[in-house]
Amino acid sequence: MSAAGGQPMLTIGFIGLGVMGVPMARHLGRAGHRIQAFDVATPALERLQHELPGAQACANAREAARDADAVFTMLPNGRVVHDVVLGADGVASGLRAGALLIDTSSSEPWLTRETAAAVHARGASMIDAPVSGAQWGAEAGELVFMVGGAVEDVQRARPLLDAMGHQVFHLGPLGSGHTMKCLNNLVTAMTLTATAEALTVGTRCGLDPAVMTDVLDAATGGSWISRTHIRQRVISRRFDDPFKLELMLKDIGIALAVAREVGIQMPLCEAGQPLWQAADRAQGAGSSISELVRWVETRSGVEIRRP
Repeated sequence: MSAAGGQPMLTIGFIGLGVMGVPMARHLGRAGHRIQAFDVATPALERLQHELPGAQACANAREAARDADAVFTMLPNGRVVHDVVLGADGVASGLRAGALLIDTSSSEPWLTRETAAAVHARGASMIDAPVSGAQWGAEAGELVFMVGGAVEDVQRARPLLDAMGHQVFHLGPLGSGHTMKCLNNLVTAMTLTATAEALTVGTRCGLDPAVMTDVLDAATGGSWISRTHIRQRVISRRFDDPFKLELMLKDIGIALAVAREVGIQMPLCEAGQPLWQAADRAQGAGSSISELVRWVETRSGVEIRRP
């Protein structure tokens, strides 16, 4: 049987059905592949089955990986991926020789290489393919994939990635995708911090933050943050970006650790890390990254509101 575009229908294990995982698995299923999925949260499995009738709910990661041609992980960090792959009833115990493990999580590159060694020992392969695009990109099938791995493995994965996204960048050997992802998020985090601080100053000076954002978008200070976050999350007072502040803080830490590993100092970003740590403590577990801006507002005594 064939999937969409004449590709062969594959059996795909998908582990991690959060705000990103469910729509990603749904796109793969609608492309014609057979999905066998696992998540520790039963409601997540139920949501996938509601959105993708025919998806198989599995009792553990081993069952989701059994007889699969490819297995996706979309989990909080590399330690969780490592444990889900190598733990009791883990992916490795169900992987068949020749299968491909694709980690789309934001993981630590050094843990990815450890996990891959165990996967290779079973005769299977692994690539890292973290994403950018947030929940809306996952829902729309417009994710950007940053991929690390052997050329032949990336080529095998490409039709599956294309079913979920619109751009795929192969950055180099295994771990390269995760290196790029943490650096991308580091830039995003520092841009959000600088934008928020500038808007508080302008608002205190009597400027309309909506017009300030228009200026940024038309001038050199514009960014993804100014285009997609300030009006939508801050000026609206929703502060509801689904990406968690604690996960961004984790990615900042990974990026700075990578820099230290290769002997590069990042003084600006190193100065920004404690700000994110303080915001995380103040805003509490589970807070949106949007709450970083609310923390900046509290420190400055200025709310970024329209007059």
